Amino acid sequence: MVQRVLIVDDDPAQRRILEETIKRMGFETRSTNTGEQALQILDADQGSISLMLLDLVMPGLDGLGVLERISGKSGMPPVIVQTAHGSIDAAINAMRAGAVDFVVKPASPERLEVSIRSALKIEALAGEITRIKKKHEGTLTFGDLIIRGSAMQRVVALGKRAAASHIPVLIEGESGVGKELIARAIQGESERAGKPFITVNCGAIPENLVESILFGHEKGSFTGATDKRIGKFQEADGGTLFLDEVGELPLDAQVKLLRALQEGEIDPVGSKRPVKVNFRLISATNRDMIQLVKDGKFREDLYYRLNVFPIWVPPLRDRVEDIPDLVHHFVARFAAEEGKRVSGLSTDAHKLLKAYAWPGNVRQLENAVFRAVVLADGSELTVNEFPQIAAHVEGFEVQIPPAPAELQRTPAYTGPAMQGAEDTIPQTVEVKSSGGSGSLGIPAVDAAGEIRPLEAIEADMIRLALGRYRGHMTEVAKRLNIGRSTLYRKMQEYGLEPRAT
Repeated sequence: MVQRVLIVDDDPAQRRILEETIKRMGFETRSTNTGEQALQILDADQGSISLMLLDLVMPGLDGLGVLERISGKSGMPPVIVQTAHGSIDAAINAMRAGAVDFVVKPASPERLEVSIRSALKIEALAGEITRIKKKHEGTLTFGDLIIRGSAMQRVVALGKRAAASHIPVLIEGESGVGKELIARAIQGESERAGKPFITVNCGAIPENLVESILFGHEKGSFTGATDKRIGKFQEADGGTLFLDEVGELPLDAQVKLLRALQEGEIDPVGSKRPVKVNFRLISATNRDMIQLVKDGKFREDLYYRLNVFPIWVPPLRDRVEDIPDLVHHFVARFAAEEGKRVSGLSTDAHKLLKAYAWPGNVRQLENAVFRAVVLADGSELTVNEFPQIAAHVEGFEVQIPPAPAELQRTPAYTGPAMQGAEDTIPQTVEVKSSGGSGSLGIPAVDAAGEIRPLEAIEADMIRLALGRYRGHMTEVAKRLNIGRSTLYRKMQEYGLEPRAT
């Protein structure tokens, strides 16, 4: 999705210049000449405005007045202020009022583009940090989720109704659609916000440890129980217990779960009396629960106890309108993590991602964008960065750059041994003298025909260099390509004495 910049300036010529300049950067524009109209646009089309370029000096409601009016409101875009009256005081006042940057008119296109792209990147990362913080604190809400399409509006509406009650919720949907995020948003909008949110992946627990992990155990209740253990139900006391892949629970554990739901108490393994617990249960599954019930793999009475308030989360292929916002979010996040200057996608890349079916849903999209950011060399992701996706969508081809020509390397030594004549062994490594007459030789084998140790050959090489350069240690070290300290150390090891310089 192309990001839109709202231009607020009372000078019509300046507005037209900014519109053309910003459009050339690849953004959409919308403009107005008053602060009052800017506020109306933000209230009416809040989600469609990615950034506001705001003039400080305007008749009526000026730029500082607009900043004060939108300060503290959720969902407001970042603001870059501009004025022809550049001063330190104006910049400080604008930044204190909430602006992310300040430019002096007339700003060059390059300066303006850097400011806009930096502000959008900071906004994306700030949103991610806020989501992570809220997720950790248990205060994540539906407003924090990246949900734009109409297909998810029913999910949001049902989730908000569930949050207003203590009713058990069953979230259904394919793997990777974001069922856990929906569960966290339900808690974040309920009276249990900020309380423990305990997640249990029922399919990842060994069958012999299910009861111990869920309900806890007393010390000595079985072999290896050296300490008392608090189960997940007690950890979630006062908060929410999220049972992911609940269809994988063994039948024995299903009986105890049913009792916990009906009576509000659990029986830790080895305990003499039940323990009262106060928790909100949210379950999730990607399985056909009715079929599991028919096959005798899931208790019918427990199913109806869990399926009191079902919420179906549609797969990503049924909410294609969410893809651009998700991609923008992932690009900003991974570009920052990887230190890449990637700011967006090409038009063809957007079409490719929308045309793909995404069997792995949002999780697969996240991983595909991560890989593309790592592969990217430019500031924009293209179809070439999504080869695995393009291979499954007709009409898209990945342009693979030609491989570099193979370098023809000449071996340093092309004697008989390298040609396969192993029976011919070089006896010496020859070093020609500078005058061209005679040669200096360091034997490679000893009198018995055995290969000499490297230490002995290295000692001879140092002796040769010392004699050739008359004991000038700096020159000797330079020619041997080692440091002076290394040279002195090796000479001491080999019992060599430097010549007087």
